Amino acid sequence: MQLKPAELIINEDGSIYHLNLLPEDIATTIITVGDPDRVHQVSRHFDTIEVRKGKREFHTHTGRLNGKRISVISTGIGTDNIDIVLNELDALVNIDFDTRALKEKHTSLNIIRIGTSGAIQPDIPIDSFLISKYSIGFDGLLHFYEHDEINHSKIEDEFIAHTGWSSEKARPYVLSYSEKLGALFSDNRIRLGFTATNTGFYGPQQRQLRIKPSQMELMEKLSSFNYNDIQLTNLEMETSGIYALAQMLGHQAVSLNCILANRSTGEFSTTPTESVDKLIEFCLKRLA
Repeated sequence: MQLKPAELIINEDGSIYHLNLLPEDIATTIITVGDPDRVHQVSRHFDTIEVRKGKREFHTHTGRLNGKRISVISTGIGTDNIDIVLNELDALVNIDFDTRALKEKHTSLNIIRIGTSGAIQPDIPIDSFLISKYSIGFDGLLHFYEHDEINHSKIEDEFIAHTGWSSEKARPYVLSYSEKLGALFSDNRIRLGFTATNTGFYGPQQRQLRIKPSQMELMEKLSSFNYNDIQLTNLEMETSGIYALAQMLGHQAVSLNCILANRSTGEFSTTPTESVDKLIEFCLKRLA
């Protein structure tokens, strides 16, 4: 099957449309960060950098650390951006740009998100690290694709019943991380968590400035949800999309979270940059 130009959009220089990358520009190990400025915060630890490219909010550095080739790319905020980034990264390794045909041999990427997050349980310390073993997405991205039974429907049903989830909102979907990739980052200092991926930062996370959220009690219901001793631990805005697309496309994915806020206690980190740096250093040490 040959993909049409409007389906696979290739720039004049042969690069993929949004990311502005050529197939040879990326490694098979990819770190994603939300903030474009955080790309340098990661790549400054590399021994060498061979690729520096950027377009819109999507900035990419590819280099080597202790001989291992690693790419770091900024996604911007939200699962709408994740839809672009994950699909285009997959296209770079699994579609022949000359023929616009799918490659017979599939390449699986290792995708590691390094992101910031807010805890919703009072016992999760500020500046601590958390791995998203599970993620529940409120964004609805999974439902726009045909997929096998990759989601945990029983947990979803329990969550919907517990929260009185409105039928006007997208059905929440629950996915899990790559156990193989997650094991690489297993450490006594890092908590395994159940992460909620929201569609926004203010109303969707029950922050009220000048507009009142539609379900002010949702935060309490999120923090009190329990399924077979699995509790929701934190909020952020990308993990569910990464897990959904990675599984559908045949890639390995894990989300590492630096806890900068605790919504239960009202605390916020006084050293956010330093805390994120420590998570970056931990991640790179495990990868290289």
